[in-house]
Amino acid sequence: MDRTVLRLSGPDTTDFLQGLITNDVAKLKDGLVYAAILPPQGKYLADFFLVPVPDAVLLDVAAPLAADLTKRLTMYKLRADVKIETTDIKVQIGQGDMAPDAFVDPRNPALGWRCYADVAEQYLDYDTIRVAHLIPESTIELIPNDSFILEMNFEALNGVDFKKGCYVGQEVTARMKHKATLRKGLARVAVTGAAEPGSEITAGGKPVGQV
Repeated sequence: MDRTVLRLSGPDTTDFLQGLITNDVAKLKDGLVYAAILPPQGKYLADFFLVPVPDAVLLDVAAPLAADLTKRLTMYKLRADVKIETTDIKVQIGQGDMAPDAFVDPRNPALGWRCYADVAEQYLDYDTIRVAHLIPESTIELIPNDSFILEMNFEALNGVDFKKGCYVGQEVTARMKHKATLRKGLARVAVTGAAEPGSEITAGGKPVGQV
């Protein structure tokens, strides 16, 4: 897993994040918080984990999204007293007995735990598990400026809070939740042979989805 861990610190960190992300930062008292950041149009830009640590919050994001996410956070920071730094911290994931200082993955119990250490390690068959449980992955199913988080199972994955108040993209997300019938979503399909992510799926000669 190619991940980047940012460190956000300063007295305004909690309020800064609360006004930007899809989940409630107050949940950090219970462990990891899974969330996303959206533009005003409500489409997905990046998903990540917030990690509670003394005097700061770590942000665990897919490495290909880290640079753009850092730029966006910096843009929104304005006069907020928040420092954003890239760290050398690595991500470990596994199942079974939890590593010291590990956190339960909040998306689904099948994904086990995540730990933040000096060396990246993977102690589970992550892709097999996530596909079995319809858990989207950054840059594969979750495409910046294209995906909508409710179509990507974010509510079932504990990635969005509808009671926390306003955040960027909240209006579109709330409208999809309360006023629309979702016509798209994730489903498992059986594939024979090779199929690259993004390959078109057809039925009766008409496109019905993508791998």
